[in-house]
Amino acid sequence: MAKIVSVGKGSSRYDVIIAKNAMNKKNLSNHLKNKNKVLIITDSGIPKKYIKELKIILDKQKVYVHTIKEGEKSKSFNTYKVITEKLAQLKFDRSDCMIALGGGVVGDITGFCAASYLRGIDFIQIPTTLLAQVDSSVGGKTAINIKQGKNLVGAFYNPTLVLISTKFLETLSDKEYKSGLGEVVKYAFIGNKRLYKFMQINAENIKLKKLNALEEIIEESVKTKAKIVTSDEKEKGIRAILNFGHTFGHAIEAHNKYKGLTHGAAVTLGMVIASKISFFEGHIKAYQLDDMINLIESLGLKVDYSKYSYDDLKGYILNDKKVSKGKLNLILVNDKGKAFKTDRYKINNLRKAFS
Repeated sequence: MAKIVSVGKGSSRYDVIIAKNAMNKKNLSNHLKNKNKVLIITDSGIPKKYIKELKIILDKQKVYVHTIKEGEKSKSFNTYKVITEKLAQLKFDRSDCMIALGGGVVGDITGFCAASYLRGIDFIQIPTTLLAQVDSSVGGKTAINIKQGKNLVGAFYNPTLVLISTKFLETLSDKEYKSGLGEVVKYAFIGNKRLYKFMQINAENIKLKKLNALEEIIEESVKTKAKIVTSDEKEKGIRAILNFGHTFGHAIEAHNKYKGLTHGAAVTLGMVIASKISFFEGHIKAYQLDDMINLIESLGLKVDYSKYSYDDLKGYILNDKKVSKGKLNLILVNDKGKAFKTDRYKINNLRKAFS
């Protein structure tokens, strides 16, 4: 049985369908019956059989495929230019549609192209990585990177549908799977107690990618994100808690020049740092910090960030999108298992977290 989570409100409301094979004719035909042309954006790392399968499903539309190079570097102005010019050359109009078939990079760039081409055309997210399934495909954030940082140019623009097929995870590398688990852990830490408990009890089944365990952690993650982004579509308030671990995670990524470390692995280290600061600030108790770190380790994720110093990351941290009026806002957690945004903390406790 497919699980369905609704996200957003009003005319921008959309469904997230979670199943072993959510990418099927039934789910897509309702959304594409009046569409003439479809441009599939995918990347060089996506198995060809998935692209072929999608093209067979889209037998009523004129289908075009544009493949970008795998990796974060493709989330650029140059890729954006190539895709939007292709849309214009193919004479796409507002009755046509784009489909993102891939991970977070593919989803972000497709969404930004869809948001800005003709000031907005429909797009569908079919995320193929765990990270994209629980994070970037839900919530309508679209973006590209510039040399000053990640995701600094973008738009809030909801897809019309998100199809999450757990079968895609069967071919996902261990490294990419663990990257996604980092984001799943985040939802457990920022308020989803059911997910926290489930992950503590079922760590082994999650590591083994057992279908029931996958569907449970994905549904709970999407529900948490859906609740937050529906109440705060443009990140004016509570949505900021979704950035738990990201301030430090993004800084670690930038310090590494986006090489050798996945986004999820960097965010996981960022969550450990933010949890330690939460402890030093007196918001959580020592046993709660230990529990958080133990859960991360039980899933086979790394927690050691000793190779990074505060001075290594300081410049990137202060360029974060959460800097407001010159003051860095941090996302911390409290002893009730809730995340919150604050600019009231001792700078020494940031340094202490790195010592």
